[in-house]
Amino acid sequence: MKYSEYQPRPDLLKDRIILITGASDGIGRAAALSYALHGATVVLHGRTLNKLEVLYDEIESLGAPQPAILPLQLSSASPRDYELLYDTLEKQFGRLDGILHNAGILGERTELENYPIDVWDDVMAVNLRAPFILTQELLPLLQKSEHASVVFASSGVGRQVRERWGAYSVSKIAIEAVSLLFAKENQHPNVRFNCVNPGATRTAMRAKAYPDEDPKTLATPESIMPAYLYLMGDDSLHMSGQSIDAQD
Repeated sequence: MKYSEYQPRPDLLKDRIILITGASDGIGRAAALSYALHGATVVLHGRTLNKLEVLYDEIESLGAPQPAILPLQLSSASPRDYELLYDTLEKQFGRLDGILHNAGILGERTELENYPIDVWDDVMAVNLRAPFILTQELLPLLQKSEHASVVFASSGVGRQVRERWGAYSVSKIAIEAVSLLFAKENQHPNVRFNCVNPGATRTAMRAKAYPDEDPKTLATPESIMPAYLYLMGDDSLHMSGQSIDAQD
């Protein structure tokens, strides 16, 4: 199917509790608004609290279900931080119906020969370690859902290595493997795991990666939401261990 042409019903995510990492900007922000407008209670994660508060108010003003805010520094989160996160979500909601692992950092666009080790560690911490640990920690809450969907953010450079994409490319290739392993090893048929590659999208990260590119030639985060809605809603119940392109 053409995911870009998917037309979700208005109440697709009614009564769903969905955690979105990196919700303060770009694709994460668009997903938070889109999921909320389709009936979900969105749990907003991000590094910048004031941006999350602005988004929170925007979602409320649209008449969508009241969201929640969950600040957590993914690059340095300790096991205790993740335990507290689990306890907070369990106490407040009792279950989790979805996670969109959207948070990510670009790192350096340079050859591995010159790649700064501290930047490598930061990229791996946010793009790979955090989604793995977050999924592992929150699985018991996902298992309490009737149908839960975990969506990992992939990339074109996560399918095929591209020069000078360094840690970002390696982290995205690895996250495809993490998603597939969770899917293949999964003992709970009510939980599914998939990847989505947004493609070239008008975001701050894209502008940093391609400073000479005209952003007006790119898809907006809002325009790629059909694929994100598809993976989170009931129409993709049959899908696990797949990796899709949002603009196809």
